[in-house]
Amino acid sequence: MEHFFQQLTNGLAVGGIYALIALGYTMVYGVMKLINFAHGDLFTYGAYLGMTLLTSFFLQDRLGLVAGLVLLAVMVMGLVALIGAVLERAVYRPLRDSPRLSAVVSALGASIFLQNALMLLYGARVHVYPEDLLPQATVNVLGLEVPLMRIVVVLASVVMMAVLYLFVQKTKIGTAIRAAAIDQGAARLMGIDVNRVILLVFLIGPALGGAAGLLVGLYYGQVSFTMGWLYGMKAFTAAILGGIGNIPGAMVGGLLLGVIEALGAAYLSLAWKDALSFLVLIFILIVRPTGLLGERVADKV
Repeated sequence: MEHFFQQLTNGLAVGGIYALIALGYTMVYGVMKLINFAHGDLFTYGAYLGMTLLTSFFLQDRLGLVAGLVLLAVMVMGLVALIGAVLERAVYRPLRDSPRLSAVVSALGASIFLQNALMLLYGARVHVYPEDLLPQATVNVLGLEVPLMRIVVVLASVVMMAVLYLFVQKTKIGTAIRAAAIDQGAARLMGIDVNRVILLVFLIGPALGGAAGLLVGLYYGQVSFTMGWLYGMKAFTAAILGGIGNIPGAMVGGLLLGVIEALGAAYLSLAWKDALSFLVLIFILIVRPTGLLGERVADKV
């Protein structure tokens, strides 16, 4: 049973990362009915920016480990949110009234541009985070020795998801986001600035994706410029699994996919880990196309 619970906690950690990325997909789809294929690359930018800021400013040495990492996370989320806002303004807004296929092609082009720009800046080789940055400690949880970093990843993911959920459900701005997701025309008639809502969505989603990239860098210790494709596809699978356009669905889908993947790798075969994720996607599309919790909006891209 210890092996099972170790894999369960590992799955929750990976699933939390998937859920954070999936929230970016689902928020953009909910408001714009668009799959932002560049979102996985924004996640990669978070991982690289985290590494760059760590090695450039030595925040953990100047401020202490906890304060340094918190400031690092804020800086990474802010910078990636800024990239997301520029992306919306330069790539998506000019095509707002164009056929949907144009926006999809534009998203694919933005993804290719971002990925290749990162390769030109950092090179094609794998980069590693500073060694011994985090203590290799374990925490005893109900008799189970769980790595401290795994617990940090799970807690950080859950806290960010909870804050986002409360923000969307309990604030006026969150109400405006939900109204724009249901009917942009009616939202405008109610005095809601839909352009600002969309810009806000492109700030929040990339910020969460950047945080997920930083967590992956800290958890696994290495990053590559192509990592956004696989993580992006799995997060997209998680969004479909939970019901794309549905924020709680993205959270549930991400955690569930992470657990399925971890348990499948442990008890079936590690080589089948990625295949399992996409089998889940195919199965859900066949059995329940609207996802476990249902799509927020039923339009198709």
